[in-house]
Amino acid sequence: MKQSAKVALGGMLTALSVVILIPSVLEIFSYTLPAMAAMLTMFAVIELNKSWAFGIYAATSLLGLLLVPNKEAVVLYTVFFGYYPVLKAILESRLPRVPEYIIKFAVFNTALVADFFVMTKIFGMPYERFMGIEGESGFIAQYIVPIMLVLGNLVFIMFDIALTRIVTVYLRLWQKRVRKMFRFR
Repeated sequence: MKQSAKVALGGMLTALSVVILIPSVLEIFSYTLPAMAAMLTMFAVIELNKSWAFGIYAATSLLGLLLVPNKEAVVLYTVFFGYYPVLKAILESRLPRVPEYIIKFAVFNTALVADFFVMTKIFGMPYERFMGIEGESGFIAQYIVPIMLVLGNLVFIMFDIALTRIVTVYLRLWQKRVRKMFRFR
């Protein structure tokens, strides 16, 4: 692919990623839209390369912080979802399955802690709102952190599997059509 085509595709993927993050002002989308934007980063890993994908991640993160009203979605994209497809591609191509998953879980859990820190300490979101326990007391409020960690890790497993399956479907069914339509390679 010509350099100009790579720049154009990178710009379109960056713009589309930022546009995907904008509707996250509805709180229900704060977690799903950053994951959807990560799919575009995975597309860049496949069709361009890892360094272009990382550049798209960096540009989307910066533009998202400037343009997207819901900072929680942008922070989630920045601390995990945006670069995860690049990391996934590197880990899966170089490591056996067990060390690969140990590193993936370590990165995910570190990102959870970083997200919590950034949202509560830098953006000033109250702990109760971040954890979704405003007005709650008793059992849920007492055990919310371990519950959120367990649920977060379960969702991460599903996200990782879904990303792998989407890549497989793209490679098997869509890549030739997309490359022909856009005259890649």
